[in-house]
Order: sequence, then structure tokens, then C-alpha cells
Amino acid sequence: MIKEVEIAVEPSLSRDEESILKKAAKTSGLPSDEIKSIRIRKRSIDGRSKIPVYRFLVMVSTEDSPDEKETVFNPVTRKDSPECYIIGSGPAGLFAALRALELGFRPIVFDRGKDVRARRRDLRNIMQEGLVNPESNYCFGEGGAGTYSDGKLYTRATKRGDTSRILELMVLHGADPEILIDSHPHIGSNKLPKMVEALRETIIHNGGEVHFNSRFTDIIINDNKVESFIINGSNQIKSDSLLLATGHSARDVYYLLNRAGISIEAKEFAAGVRIEHPQPVIDRIQYHSEERSEFLPAASYSLSCNLDGRGVYSFCMCPGGIIVPATTEPDTLVLNGMSVSKRNSPFANSGLVVTIGPNEWKKFEGEGVFAGLRYQSELEENSFRAGGGGQSAPAQRAVDFLNSKISADLPLTSYIPGIKSAPLHEILPSEISTYLHRALKQFGSKMRGFLTADALLLATESRTSSPIRVPRDKTTFMSISTKGLFPSGEGAGYAGGIISAAIDGTKSAEAFAKWYSGK
Repeated sequence: MIKEVEIAVEPSLSRDEESILKKAAKTSGLPSDEIKSIRIRKRSIDGRSKIPVYRFLVMVSTEDSPDEKETVFNPVTRKDSPECYIIGSGPAGLFAALRALELGFRPIVFDRGKDVRARRRDLRNIMQEGLVNPESNYCFGEGGAGTYSDGKLYTRATKRGDTSRILELMVLHGADPEILIDSHPHIGSNKLPKMVEALRETIIHNGGEVHFNSRFTDIIINDNKVESFIINGSNQIKSDSLLLATGHSARDVYYLLNRAGISIEAKEFAAGVRIEHPQPVIDRIQYHSEERSEFLPAASYSLSCNLDGRGVYSFCMCPGGIIVPATTEPDTLVLNGMSVSKRNSPFANSGLVVTIGPNEWKKFEGEGVFAGLRYQSELEENSFRAGGGGQSAPAQRAVDFLNSKISADLPLTSYIPGIKSAPLHEILPSEISTYLHRALKQFGSKMRGFLTADALLLATESRTSSPIRVPRDKTTFMSISTKGLFPSGEGAGYAGGIISAAIDGTKSAEAFAKWYSGK
């Protein structure tokens, strides 16, 4: 007999595996002398009551249980295996490459940015000097945007594919095994680079290739079929197929596709601000205590509301984190959040964003399919100017924003490039500021203390997702207009984070393999 039981454990015992297993065995009601296997399946924090607890889902069995299965990665490529060309080395591209190896193809990966270690100098330049390298930044380079902006592994994409397989492959390449049981797994920007390097080494060791500083600059289409593509303006590669996994910030790619006659379409996205609090403020609200226990992690939150049919919600919440400049183009300002594995910054931050659709980008309707993208760009340009140039961010206390008042002074912030007091209630478009105003009042009622005087708004959070989608067939994963083109991941409009992008890349590689075998 196998029983799954849920037990609650006080935080001080949350790492005491022996106590957890004993309690699970007792809770199961099974005779102790017949129990042969006890395994922890899930772990989460429950802060709903006055005293927070850890909840564990544990499997207790009286049957002989096989040994814990090992993650099997079985590449079957040979030197003469056919190539699978991939643009982008973010999670969609990397996991597409891994799956290609398992399916007998030799992945050849191109990325416009630098390898994961070389990216660090460019990140330091943008943080400390306000200098933006358009080819190497928080969004572009090996590992994609998630590598240096947190590494949260939350997903609601369980219907799309096997999330556990993605997590297991991450553990196989160096991630902490605890991500397999945590309800909200997180790796951290200090640990992700080593995992990304290990993924690259696996690809190369098994016959694949990974090329950096290799920008996708054109694609040649003949009779609605891929004929070749061009890297760095001159390196033309003959291929009748291409897996495109370029990420949501590669705007030049959308224009490239449009020029080539490949079908693209506008889609909704979300934009707004980052909101930052001292972490102890969020801890007090969520844990109902003046001081967080040493056995509890930095507290997080998730907020959402629907106002007149429009969603307003927190996005990419980073407990114990910092705000970073995620800009990819000069004279623009984009913010994102990140945390290292310990989440030990004294600040908590989150995106606070409003759904943006065709009604909002009407002023740019002359731009056609690029109207939403142009709206997004204008937000970033306005924030850059309001911040005074460089990567300094315009900021306002949340209470002053609600009172339409410029902040006379500003609280401390984690944002290293610096902040400048600015009237965000005027700088942000009215459709964003109005709904943020209404949502903040609701969120302040839901979380008493959320609207403290130290709550700080910084603009702009605009890269929640791509404002463009590359339509594809639901079954073949192939572009609806171009045979041999497989749009994948966030940049194609089919994912929303590391795990969902990795799943989409995996399935795109499988679709490519099926198509190739049927040629």
C-alpha cells in the first residue's frame, strides 16, 4: 500500500529529515513494522496562520520501492548526424539542443551575446557606468535573461510538458536537488552560470557546437521554405530548417522576420513599475511577526486583481533581491529583479504591471503589427529621460504616487545605478498610472502595511513578455507561413519564464525531429 500524507512541521525542524519521516509514518496510520519506504515529494511554506509552518507531501509505502530513479540523459549523436540549427542559447535554445542530442541530431547553436562568464564585464558596466552593450547585457548572452536575473523556476505550464524532466536535467548539470521538491524552486543568479556552462559542455562533448558573438542577421526564404540564414551579415549557412529561440527582447529579429515575409502578429503584454520594500516589511506582513525566524526564508508575495476586465498583478517577485537594469538599447531604461541563492538582500522587489492591448497602442496603429512594440519602446525611452540619462531610474514613494505628489526625498534602494525623484503619476501613460493607482489601494487592503512610506516605485518594468508572436501550427510547431521554421520560447510568444521556455524548446526539437524524419 502507498499513502501520500501531508504534514505540517515547525520551521526549526524543516531540515530535520528524520523527524519529518517519523511524523509522516505516524500520520499515515500504516503499521510501522510494515513501512518500507518514505519519500518527501513536495515542500512549501504556509504563512496563513499566525505561526508559519512548512508543509510536506510525503509518500509512505509498505511495498518494496525501487531505488530512486536516476536522471537518464542518453545522447545518440554521431559525427555524421544531421544538424539541427538553433538561434539563441537561452533556456529554449539550450534545452532544444539537449533534446536534439537525444533524438540523434547534432545541435549547432548561435547566440548574439557572449558566453556566461564574459557577460559579467558588460553587466558591471551597465550597473556601475550606465553603459549599454546592445549585444551583451542582462537579456542577451549565454543562458538568456534568466541567468543573471534570478533563476526562478515557477511555472503554470504543466499542461505543456514535463516540468520534472527539466528540473531533473538541471540537477544533473549542477543545480541543487532541492529544486525537485520545493513548490517554488529557485536557483539564484550566483549559481545559474555554472549550470549553464555545464549544459554547454554537454552539448559540445556530444558533438554539438555553440557559437557566441554570432548574431542572426537574415533569413532567406524561397517558395515559403527556409533556404538559408545569415550570421553576422556575411556567414551564409545553407539549411532548410531553423529553430528560432531568440528571447522576448530581440526586437530586431521581429523586423527581420517581417521583411522576409514570415508571418508575425501583435499580442498583449504587460507593463508598469518595480515596487521595492525593505524585506523586513514583507516578512512582518507575511509571517505575522515583528522579526523573521532564522529558519524561515525571506518572505514573498503574489498579488493580482481584475479592474474593468484588465489584469493588474505582481510579476517576478524577488524576496531578498535587488533591482537591475535590463536595458538592451542605448537611451532606454528597463528594470528587472533578481536574487542570489541565499536571498539575503535587505530589500524585496516585484514587478507591478498592467495588461496592455490594442486599445492602449492605438496611437501607434500606423506601425501595424509593431504598434505594441513601439508602445513598449516609448515607455522605456520616457523612463530614460525622466531618470536623467545613464541608467538612473525615475522613482517615487508609493504613497506620493497615490497622492499625485513628487517625493521630496526617497528611501534607500537596492538599485545600484541610482534613482531620481520623478512624478511617475505623470510620466506613465494614464492607462497604466490609473490602474496602478486603483490596484495599489486594493493590494494595500489585502496586505496591511504594504503601502508603507518606504514602499518605492521605480520605472519602467516593460519586458514581462514579447509584444509580438510568431504564429505556428499547434501540432507541428512550425511557422504557419514558412516551412522549416520552428519559432520557440518567449521570443516567439509561447512561454513565460525559464521552465516554460525550456519545455517549449524541448517540444520544438521533437517537432523538428518528426518533420525531418518525414522529409
